[in-house]
This record gives sequence, structure tokens and C-alpha cells, in this order.
Amino acid sequence: MAEATPAPLVETAPLQGTVVQVAVAVGDGVAPGQTLAVIESMKMEHVVTATTGGTVSEVVPAAGDTVEKGSRLVVIEPGAGLGSAAPAQVASTGGIRPELAELVSRRAALHDESRPEAMARRHGTGHRSTRENLADLCDPDTLVEYGGLVVAAQRRRRSIEELIERTPGDGLVGGIAKVNGALFGPDRSGCAVVSYDYTVLAGTQGHMNHRKKDRLFDVVERLRLPIVLFAEGGGGRPGDTDGATVTGLDTEAFALFARLSGLVPMVGIVGGRCFAGNAALLGCCDVIIATADTTVGMGGPAMIEGGGLGVFAPEAVGPMSVQVENGVVDVAVDDDAAAVATAKQYLSYFQGPLAEWECAEQELLRDCVPEDRRRVYDTHSVVELLADTGSVLELRAGYALPMVTALARIEGRPVGIVANNPMYLAGAIDAPAANKAARFLQLCDAHDLPVVFLCDTPGFMVGPEAERAALVRHAGRLFVTGASLTVPFCTVILRKGYGLGAQAMAGGSFRQPLWVGSWPTGEFGGMGLEGAVRLGYRRELDAVEDPTEREALFEAMVERSYANGKALNVATYFEIDDVIDPAETRQRLSAVFAAAPLPPARQGKKRPGVDPW
Repeated sequence: MAEATPAPLVETAPLQGTVVQVAVAVGDGVAPGQTLAVIESMKMEHVVTATTGGTVSEVVPAAGDTVEKGSRLVVIEPGAGLGSAAPAQVASTGGIRPELAELVSRRAALHDESRPEAMARRHGTGHRSTRENLADLCDPDTLVEYGGLVVAAQRRRRSIEELIERTPGDGLVGGIAKVNGALFGPDRSGCAVVSYDYTVLAGTQGHMNHRKKDRLFDVVERLRLPIVLFAEGGGGRPGDTDGATVTGLDTEAFALFARLSGLVPMVGIVGGRCFAGNAALLGCCDVIIATADTTVGMGGPAMIEGGGLGVFAPEAVGPMSVQVENGVVDVAVDDDAAAVATAKQYLSYFQGPLAEWECAEQELLRDCVPEDRRRVYDTHSVVELLADTGSVLELRAGYALPMVTALARIEGRPVGIVANNPMYLAGAIDAPAANKAARFLQLCDAHDLPVVFLCDTPGFMVGPEAERAALVRHAGRLFVTGASLTVPFCTVILRKGYGLGAQAMAGGSFRQPLWVGSWPTGEFGGMGLEGAVRLGYRRELDAVEDPTEREALFEAMVERSYANGKALNVATYFEIDDVIDPAETRQRLSAVFAAAPLPPARQGKKRPGVDPW
């Protein structure tokens, strides 16, 4: 029986359109995949190829004809081995097509290697480049950059070639990345980065980099990513020519960035000069990390001179000698590498607990408070011994010295620590100390960090000088902030727990913390013992004429008051929860914090923002 002849194959139009090319004629041999015709539809060309090999027996349309979807185009008589024509080949440029080659060239222009002169000047100042800092901060190959191909809005005064060469990114590099991913995994290591590039127009704020910031700040808000800002730069730029703007006062970046406060951790890093708009953004950050040569001011030398206030060198406007002592800078470091390392450590406290940790021998805590109740000591020794080894990051160390504020870990759990330091003003809380503590409590509460108060204070500072600093209001700020805490907190009395100051170190009352414990060295009273005796027993003391006898009576009364206010006696009245061996402190704190439920997932802010001051 003879084999049946295969039926002809009809190739049809895949869509409605106009035939712009017929690539075969009757009698041509075709191979599978060979182009038969090209149809244009909606300004796009669609290639129709052969689905089988054979010989063309009919060609229906001609170039210029309009065809309907499914209409006949070409009829092919099937046949093995017929058709020697090969499918059309895509033009090759050694593996990179021209448009991709152009992109590769443009991207290369953004990298430091393409700008050797600028990099030499930058390294000559002792600073790393923007991209070197970001490479150190971000986990390898995780940075997704936004707006890298942007150039300055100066096309009316410069050629596009010059702008590409001299204004890459319009002086700002930003995107989203991962930080500390090896410690916390991909789900908790997301971060946004925004860095002014001082090698491009002195890191000034231009029209296009404002638009980039606006875009990134919106992404940060939607994704709730921590953000790190490298703020070095000279503020607003007057030289942009593109766009319809007069004053630029409708720029949204400052409002968008400030709105992130209290929603996500915000880290500011600065080295060198930082003025005007750059400084305004820096001042919105939760923490400011600055290198030794930093100078920060809301107005730079040009603005100062323009205001008729004199001529100053940039280094004279807000140097570190000023900005550390006044509390503007939270952490002072030597150089860029230390700044980035500090930023990574800071971010880690908000990324979660660590499974592995070490600590010092806790018995060493027993000797931190001297036996002589009048002898000073440095609370830093307690903080360092109590916390996991190497986990303490003190904030505002050079400001308000009677108060210590630090981030740390206890058994891997991130915590905030607020401690009086009797090395200064005997640990009394003055206005700067109250401000420092209140602002730190806001930071911890906004981002769900438990708080440990280490109390050793004779109370609030007193006297006319203290009141000139508006202590009444600043003390009130500490009480109001403490009373609004929603995170778990505990208070440990190391030695003195007197008066309103001690209550402020416990959220306003010894009943507010989840747990209040005292070391055996603890002593308590409504006010300092000596003052209480002189005030409460003035008549009895004045009745003793002999000064020596009067002093002896005074000391005896103080001793009785001390015995009455000792921690062990106060505990019998249940005004505190317990008296403990100092070596037990970590265990007690860990047990209480472990018993507290985990904070619920938040849909927004707990606080309107973290007070910048």
C-alpha cells in the first residue's frame, strides 16, 4: 500500500496588521524557523516563521497588503531535507549589542576607577570615596542603586557629555541593600543608604538629587527600612538651570525624611564639612556619627558672611570640639572606616538578638561600688561588666556627663541602658542629663528596645545655676517620657536612690518598672540623708551650742537615717522588689525581659517621632 502524501501546511497571520515584507516566493525551499513574512501592527513588527521544512507552493499577500488574524499567508508542501536557507541571524558585537555597550560605558563612568583625579583629591583629604564607604557598609553585591545615571540639572549651561563626566548621579548615591546579613539573615538585614558625594559639586543639594531622595524616602517609608545617611556636603546649590523653579522652598525631601523619625532607625554619618540643607537632614537622624575633622553648621561660611556676621573658615563653624560637648554628635570616631563600623554596630541593635555571646565574670560587679559610701566611682565599669562583652555602644558620651546612655546586649538581647554617673555632680540629674536620658528613652521606645536603669543619684541638681537652665521643664520632660514608655524596663539601684531623681530613674515611681532591685549598697530616702537631717532636725541641732557636739549629733542622726534607708530595710517594707547579689543582676534582668511578651508587629509609629534633641 502506497504511503499517503503529506497535506500542505498553511501558515496564517498571527494578528491583524500590514505586511511590510514577504521573504519567500513560490518554488523556494524553506527550513523550519525561516522567516516567511513580517507584519506590522501598532507600530511593532512581528516575524512569521516556517513551522516545517518544504517547498513554497503559494504566497497569498504582497507587501503593503492588510491581513486579518488567521488569514492565509504562505502554503508549504512538506518535504524532508528541503530548504537550505538558514534563519536570519541577529547581528553580533562580540556578545554585547550596541545599546548594551553604551549602558556598560555609562555605568563604568560612575565608578571610582573612571575618575582618578577626583579620587586622588578625595584620598588626599584622608577620606574614602562615597562608593568605598558604601561597599564597606553594605553586604557584597546587595546594593540596588536608584538614579545612578542622573546628571545635574544644568543642561542649559553645560553639554550632556560634560554633565555625564563631571556630575555623575548629581552628587548623590542611594539605594537599598543588606547590612549585617551574615548575623541576622536576609529578612532582618534590609537597609537603605543615601550618600552625598563630595567629589561632585562639593556634595551640594541639586534639583535632581532632591528628586532621588524623594523617591528613596518614599520607598523607605513603604518598606520600613532603616536608613543610613552620609551627609557631607555644602547644602543648597544655586547653579542648576533646568526646571521651572524660583526658590525651591517646595522641595519635599526635608519633610519626607523627617517623617521617617520614629518609624525606622535613622543613622547619620558625616566627615569633613556639612552645612545648611545637608546639616538639616543630618539633624533629623536618631544618631549622628562624626569623624575627627568634621565641622557641622546650619549655615556655612558664605551664609555667615552674607548675613554680615563676619568671615570664618569652614573649620571654625561647628567643629567637633563644640558639637561633641553640646550633644549634637552622638559618637565621635577617628575616620570613615570607624564611622561605618559604628553604623553597622548601631543598626545591629534593631535587627534582633544574637544567639552567641560572652560576658565578664559577674562576681566582679561586687567591687564596682566602693565600701566608702562617699567615694566616687565610674558607672561605665558597671555597664561594661553587666553587658555582653564588646556589645556596648555609648551615645553622647561627651555631653551631660552625669548621665550615661548606651546601647548594649544582655545574653544576646539588645537593650538600652540609662545610668547615673557619680563621677560628675555626684550623679545628680541636671537639665542636660535629663534631656539626654529623655531623648534616649524615646529612641528605645520607638524601636522596641527594653530599658535598664542603673540608679545612683542624690536627686535632681539644685541651686540658682541649675534653675537658670530651665531644669523644671527638663525634669518634667524626663518624667513625661518615662511615664509614656511602652517597652519593658527595670531599675537597679547601685547605691543612692534619693528623691525625685530616683523616681525619674524608674519611670516616675518604683512601681512602674517590671522589676526594681537593689544591690546591698543601696540607700534610699525622700531626699539626701544629710540634707534631710539638717532640714528635719534643725531645731534639735541648733539647740546644741558646742560645734563638736553638734557635729557628733548630726553624724549620729545621719547614721540612723542611713540604717533606716538601707536597701535591706527598705525591702522589708516592700518599697522595692528585692535586694540581690550584684553578680545576679544579669540573670534577674534576663529573666524579667524573657517573661515580657514580644512586641506586636506595628502598622505605623508608636511615637510621632524621636525628638532630635
